[in-house]
Order: sequence, then structure tokens, then C-alpha cells
Amino acid sequence: MTRQRTVVRRAPGKLFVAGEYAVVEPGNPAILVAVDRYVTVTVTGPAEGGVEISSDLGPRGERRQWRDGRLSPYGTDDEQDARAELAHVTSAIETVARLLAERGFPAPVFNVSVESGLHDNGTKYGLGSSGAVTVATVAAVAAFCGLTLSDEERFRLALLATAEIDPKGSGGDLAASTWGGWIAYRAPDRAAVLALARRRGAGEALRAPWPGFDVRRLPVPESLSLEVGWTGTPASTAALVSDLHRRPWRGTAAHQRFIRTTTDCVRTAIDALERGDGRRLLEQIRRARRELALLDDEVALGVFTPRLTALCEAAEAVGGAAKPSGAGGGDCGIALLDAGAPRDIARLHERWASAGVVPLPVRPAAEGNEG
Repeated sequence: MTRQRTVVRRAPGKLFVAGEYAVVEPGNPAILVAVDRYVTVTVTGPAEGGVEISSDLGPRGERRQWRDGRLSPYGTDDEQDARAELAHVTSAIETVARLLAERGFPAPVFNVSVESGLHDNGTKYGLGSSGAVTVATVAAVAAFCGLTLSDEERFRLALLATAEIDPKGSGGDLAASTWGGWIAYRAPDRAAVLALARRRGAGEALRAPWPGFDVRRLPVPESLSLEVGWTGTPASTAALVSDLHRRPWRGTAAHQRFIRTTTDCVRTAIDALERGDGRRLLEQIRRARRELALLDDEVALGVFTPRLTALCEAAEAVGGAAKPSGAGGGDCGIALLDAGAPRDIARLHERWASAGVVPLPVRPAAEGNEG
């Protein structure tokens, strides 16, 4: 195994197009699109005795030492506090290191630098920064250590790393950051694959079937323009999903109806994309918005904020379709409009600005992380 002196990898952010909340249940589909804002991870080495991490995702760098397969901070026993700030980076490194150990190699030592284009002066846009940094870190560390991995193997390692932090996350952001473009995604049972890795090793988890998991590229809707609006308010997807999991709504008839209807909506939207039927796709975006609004009414989760509501209404007023992207509660919303109607797009941006919504100059990213 040959370690390179410097490796740079980047991974794009993402937007959910449809399927939020339902996709956290294994096997349920969602549509995502990668966007041309990136997290870049640079690995250089070797470092002396451990791993040095610097990142613009946090206020300072961290020096870590290997202890029983984990990266622990120097000079303190308070591992939990030290790991929290850069949890996704350290978990990605540890996951690759476990695969290396199974193949008979020592824990790697190097310097890691993270630069994110998914933030505004430290405030996240809601474009999947934690997923992008996980994918980019796995890709960079694996390449630095001489591992040759397929897209799916990098995705699987990234999902295992993320599941160590929060097994409720669907992994859709990781898939978009890995494959790029427009994708259809179905999540595996994260608790089951994490248990498999712990019981039989990371290598076996890369080879074994993952029931429920599927990802495939979708055609770009050439007749439609994807517009993205930022509410200016960050939201925590993990907190919102965890909140939903704690509610007695789960397992009820209303929950089952939401899953069934959202799944049908996503499947119909996938068919519309594959047939190039823009009108039908717009109908499903509106339908997805209604389902999220109904969920919000039933559970009082806080998906729709006043600015997200204004974002959607502004798009409808100029003939488009719009919805929150992701868990809601802030972050971003998306709108799809006729790509041949630039005046409508300009009017949309004007309406958004009047409502306090910032149009983000992002476009779909055709490629995922560099491997």
C-alpha cells in the first residue's frame, strides 16, 4: 500500500427534491440533486504520532491521537466534548482506519484540512455540509492510504461513519454527494448495517447485501429551471427527524398514509423525470409540498416557517412549483419553473427578495465526489 504525500478530494452539497421524512424508513424512495457548492478535504502527511485536523467548519483545529481505534484529543479525557465539533470528520477517518486495520495496516497519521463552500460566514445554507464533508473525507483518506474503492464502497463507508453518529439519518445526502446529478435513492436499515460492521467488520459490510438500499441516476429535467432560495435561518435536520421519531404519530394510520402517499408521489415524479414530462413533475412537487404541510399540521413539527411558505407562494404566483428542501424549519426551499421563461424567474427572485428569501446562485452538479 502506497501512501501519497498530498491528496485533495471534494464532494458537492445536495438538495432534496421529494421524499423527505418518508426516506428515513428503509426502502422508501426519495429524489435528490447534487449542487455545485463543495466541501474540499486535503490530506497531507505524514504527521507525527496522530491526526491533525483544521477546518473552517469549526473555530479551531484539533490534534488527535489514536487510542483503541478511536481518535482522542491530546491532553484531556473528555473525548465526547472534543469529538463533537468535528464529529463527521473524525468518524469518517476512524471508519477508513477500521478497514485498514482489517487488512493488516496500522492506523494512519496525517494532517487534514477542510474547506466548505456550503456556509455563509459560518452559517450553513442547508445544502448537506455534514454529508459532503463525510464523503470527501472518506475519499481523501482512502486515497491517501492507497485504498482503491468504488463509488458504492465509498458511499458505504460514509454511511457507516454517519450511522455511528446518528443512525436515523437516511444517507440521501451521502448518495447525492457520491454520485452527483439527479438521483433516486432508497435507504438501507442503518442500524442493521452498523451492527453488521461491528459484528463482522467493515470489509464484510462493504461486500454484503444491504436490503432496501438502491441508488440510480435520473435524467436532468431540461425543460425546467431549478431555483433555490435560502431563508437565512439554519435548521437541524437531525433534531427535526429525532423529534418526529419521538412523537406518538409514528405507527399510526396517519403515519402509514403519509408514507404510502409520499412514496407514490416520489415514484410518479421519478417516472415523470424519466419520460421528460415537466408538467407532471411540477404536479408532483406541488403534491409533495401538500404532504409535508399535512404532516406539519398533524404533528406540529415546524417544517414550514413564514419564509418557506412565502417562498412556495411566490413560485406558484409565477407559474412554478415549490416546496421546502429537506426537513424544513429553515434552510432552503426549491422551485421549478419553465426554463424558457426568464422573466418569470426574475419575478420569482424579486418576490423572494421582498419576503426575505435569498436566491442562491447554485446549479445541479453533474458529478459527485472525486475518487
